[in-house]
Amino acid sequence: MLRSVLVLFTAFGAASVGILAQAAVHVEPSHLEGPRILADQTATAVVKNYIESWQSLKAALEQNRPELLDRDFVGTAKQKLADTIRQQAKLGMKTSYQDRSHDIQIAFYSPEGLSVELVDNVEYDMQVSDKDKVVATQPVHARYVVVMTPTEVRWRVRVLQAE
Repeated sequence: MLRSVLVLFTAFGAASVGILAQAAVHVEPSHLEGPRILADQTATAVVKNYIESWQSLKAALEQNRPELLDRDFVGTAKQKLADTIRQQAKLGMKTSYQDRSHDIQIAFYSPEGLSVELVDNVEYDMQVSDKDKVVATQPVHARYVVVMTPTEVRWRVRVLQAE
């Protein structure tokens, strides 16, 4: 099932306008067990929306504009990221992310279909600037646990926690 998600996602990536051109995305096969089956269409939408959330996060941090998170984040994740952006804006700082790769596994799908948990081993480059002067550049390899919830038109990130 998720193998076909990867194929569909790769096809989507080739057709999209640069959203996935910058990061390699690999979706691990998953062995979800439970009363609810995760349809390929749902899994594809979850992964697509999750990768798009990284683009929103990148733009929000680079431009110090927390409202850019609105489309892709809700709840705790949105609040924490917005607080970070406001703090860095007060200090005259900016953070730039360039995600290089995502290794995603869908770990859980709730029985009522109201949440999906992903585990993402992500590699990205992070650059911190103070008043347009670069003060730090760092490659990062991190493991994130992500909880996404459906809204009217898309899946949004509710929890984004590095382990």
